[in-house]
Amino acid sequence: MAISAARRIQTAPVERVRTYSVIEGKKRQRRINRIIAIRTALFLALAALTASGAITYYLTLQSEITNSVKNISKLEKTLNEMRLDNDENYSRITGNVNLEEVRTIAIQELGMQYAEEGQIIAFNGEGSDYVRQTGKIPD
Repeated sequence: MAISAARRIQTAPVERVRTYSVIEGKKRQRRINRIIAIRTALFLALAALTASGAITYYLTLQSEITNSVKNISKLEKTLNEMRLDNDENYSRITGNVNLEEVRTIAIQELGMQYAEEGQIIAFNGEGSDYVRQTGKIPD
């Protein structure tokens, strides 16, 4: 074997180049995984915030409905009490009216008279208690 004074060219091993590109790929994959993790965390935080807002809104509406029902109940109780008071007052007032006294005052003090035979006119009503005069009353 002969010894040569020429330098040997050192070439980079092929495995090293592959290792370098594999490392770069792993770094890129880790970066992508971090971005995906951050996006997922932001999405979950936004979803949790939206859910908590919806629950808060629902509970607020439920509370308002409960308060409205309680208020309606109080108003109905007040209405029933007022109706009872009104009925009692009406009964008391109508019970104190002396019809004979009313007739005496009407005839003696106001000069009213009972209707005579030809003064009473009968007609058929349409089922209403209210009568409106639209024409002249005959003599």
